[in-house]
Amino acid sequence: MKPRGSVAGPAPLGLAAVACGVVLLMAACGSGGSSPAATAPSSPAASPSVSAPSAAVCADTAALRTALDKLTHVQAQGTGAVAEIKADLANVKAATTKLANQAGNQWQAQTSSLKSALTSLETAVQQVTANPSATAVTSVVTAIGEVTTATQHLFAAVGNRCPSGS
Repeated sequence: MKPRGSVAGPAPLGLAAVACGVVLLMAACGSGGSSPAATAPSSPAASPSVSAPSAAVCADTAALRTALDKLTHVQAQGTGAVAEIKADLANVKAATTKLANQAGNQWQAQTSSLKSALTSLETAVQQVTANPSATAVTSVVTAIGEVTTATQHLFAAVGNRCPSGS
């Protein structure tokens, strides 16, 4: 049986879902220092037990923010956008790994959660580009939500120790 239509029909739907998700991720990552965690009173007992991060850790945090910003501001269109999203996603994964390695045990739960969410998003993007469908689009949207949540948790944990500079 010959398939009706071409891949060009469903592909824009998948690309649109990825683009919408990237916008959601951008909104989550672009909030800077205005998170509720930044305004909540801190416990004096908790602060001394956490060592200040090194300059390298803060630089890696800034690099992760930059990589996330690039992922959320895709410039290409059509097939080029998919390639750009995949490349940017790989850069975010690399920046997350570098930060996790540099930070050691600091923020381990948050970086592990973000790495897991990024892997899920990478898989979902591969699936939606290979076989655009409503299920694949739903997977992308779900994965983007997981990345958004994990990113918010990581940056809330980093908080005042490595200011975003924004």
